[in-house]
Amino acid sequence: MTFQPCHWDRSKMKIIAVHSHKDGLNFLKKNHPTELEEIKLVIKNTDAKKHRTKTSKEITMKGKKLYAPKKLNIEMKEEFEKLGWKAHKIPVTTEVKNPPYKEKFKGSREVDFLKNKVAVEVQFGKYAFMAYDMFSKMPIFHKQGLIDCGVEIVPMQTMMKEMSTGVSSYQQILCDFDLRGEADIDIPTIVIGIDP
Repeated sequence: MTFQPCHWDRSKMKIIAVHSHKDGLNFLKKNHPTELEEIKLVIKNTDAKKHRTKTSKEITMKGKKLYAPKKLNIEMKEEFEKLGWKAHKIPVTTEVKNPPYKEKFKGSREVDFLKNKVAVEVQFGKYAFMAYDMFSKMPIFHKQGLIDCGVEIVPMQTMMKEMSTGVSSYQQILCDFDLRGEADIDIPTIVIGIDP
């Protein structure tokens, strides 16, 4: 099984590149081959062309038709849910112990999709969210024993240029991986770069 650019319908999403962090690709192939195939199927079945509906109001591309991230997310969510993937939320609470403060924080953390200990995040949002998914949220879910690996699906830079400014890209997260290196708390992860 290899990740080669596919020659599907021009409006459908394609996997252009895959980055394997902490041997994530081999880990998924060995331990979660079915889930890996389902992720590829969701990407293949996502019709990007019908979601090029956002009219830009930004000065640099005023009036240009862009991909609508919310609509892309909704379609991918529907495709994942057809295959039994679900969002998963965990409650979190912590207490600030530095005197004179005695405050509790109550909130939650959620992954977009979870199935058989594989977490998937689809990120068409701002750049900071992509780094948060990979470097904070996935290790939290791993520490809770809910996942053993993660997958981040992001647009390639060519697609990012057809979206509003500030959207993350495959190339950006690879730059962070190169600059940051591996950490002990990192888990096997792959980053999938997609483009119609």
